Amino acid sequence: MAEITEQTVVRRASGRDAGTRTRTAKAVGALAPLADISPAHWRALTGRAIEPNSYYLPDWELAVSVSARGRIGASALNAWSDTAELIGLMPVIPMRRAYNIPLPALVSADPYGTLCTPLLDRDMADDAVWRLLQQARQAGHHALILRDVALDGAAMKAFAEALRREGLRPRVLQSHLRACLDATRDAEELLREALGAKKLKELRRQRNRLAEHGAVHFDVARTQAEVATALETFLALEASGWKAKRGTALGQDFGDAAFIRRATAGLAATGQCEIVSLRAGDTPVAAGIVLRHRDRAFYFKLGVDERFAKFSPGVQLTLELTTHLCADPAVASADSTASPDHPMINPIWRGRLAIGDVLIPLRRHDPVVALIHAALALRQSIREPVRRAVQFIRKRQEKSS
Repeated sequence: MAEITEQTVVRRASGRDAGTRTRTAKAVGALAPLADISPAHWRALTGRAIEPNSYYLPDWELAVSVSARGRIGASALNAWSDTAELIGLMPVIPMRRAYNIPLPALVSADPYGTLCTPLLDRDMADDAVWRLLQQARQAGHHALILRDVALDGAAMKAFAEALRREGLRPRVLQSHLRACLDATRDAEELLREALGAKKLKELRRQRNRLAEHGAVHFDVARTQAEVATALETFLALEASGWKAKRGTALGQDFGDAAFIRRATAGLAATGQCEIVSLRAGDTPVAAGIVLRHRDRAFYFKLGVDERFAKFSPGVQLTLELTTHLCADPAVASADSTASPDHPMINPIWRGRLAIGDVLIPLRRHDPVVALIHAALALRQSIREPVRRAVQFIRKRQEKSS
C-alpha cells in the first residue's frame, strides 16, 4: 500500500505543483470563496460530471450561497487540471459552522436540497479527488464530511478508491433510503404496480370530484418568463399550508425568496428547471419545482392548496409528473430528494437510493479524526430522541388540524 501511495505521489508531482501555484494558492490556510470560482468553468464541469447533482449547479448553489437563510458564504474545494480545466468542486463550510463543533474538518455546504454529491470530471475523477483531498490538507484540515451523498454513486466510489490507494477508508456516519423513479419505464405500468388497481381507482374518483371545481389540467412551465410566473404561484401555495405554520415556506424569508427566484430563473435559461402545476379551472391546487442535470430530474419542493386536501392534490400532481418524466427520453431517473419513509412519494416512486453522511479521513492513524467521529456520534445520540419527539408532535398537530 505504501508503494502504491508513493508511486501515485510521484506520478502527480509535476501537475500538482503547477496547479497549486496557479489556482489554489488561496487554499493554503484559507479556502477560496465559492463566488470566486469561474461560472464558465463550473458549468463546463457540470457537463462532464461523473454523477448528476442539480443542487451543485452554479446557478443554484451560487444563489444559495448569496442569500439563503443560514446557508450563505460557502467556500470551495476546487481541483484543476494541468490544462486549466476545473475537474472537481465541493462547496464546503467549517465543521464549527455546520455542527457547532470546533474541530478541523470541512463539511459539504447545504445547497437547500438533500444532495451534496461533489462534482467530479468523469474522465479525471481519480485526479480530481486526490487534488481535493490535498487542498483540504494544505488548508489545515484533518477530515471531510460529505453530507447527503449517494452511497452507491460514482462520486463516492471515486473517493473510496482514492482513499484506498492512500491506506485510508471512508466511514459511513448515517444512512437511509429514499424514493426514486426509474423514468425509463412505462408510466402506466409503473403506477399500476406501485399503487394497485384499487388505489388508482380511488385516485381517479378524487380527481373526478376535483373536476367539479373546474376542468383539471396539468401545466409545465419551462421558459424564464413561464417559470417566473409559475414560481409565484408555487410560493403562494407553499405559504398557505403547514409549511407556513412551521416557518419553513420559502416566501416567508426575504433571503430564501431571493435565492429561489434567482436560482430558478438562471436554471430555466439553460433548460434545467421546470415548475409543474395542477389546476382546477383557474384555481391552482398544487405546484412543484423540478430541477434537471444530465439525465436525472430532482423533485425539489411541493406546495398544495390545503382547501382541496380531500382530493389529494399533491398525489395527483405527482402522478402527472411521473407520466411527464417517463415520457421524456432525456430523463432516465428522478430523485425525490425527500425524507426517508415519506408518506406521499414512497408509495408512488418505489425505487430506492441509499443516501448517507460519510467521514473522509485525510491522514492515516490520525487521533483527531477519531475525535471528530466521536463528537459526531455523541451529537447524533443527543439529537435523535429530540428529532423523533418533534416529528411525533408535528404529526399529532397535523391530524388534529
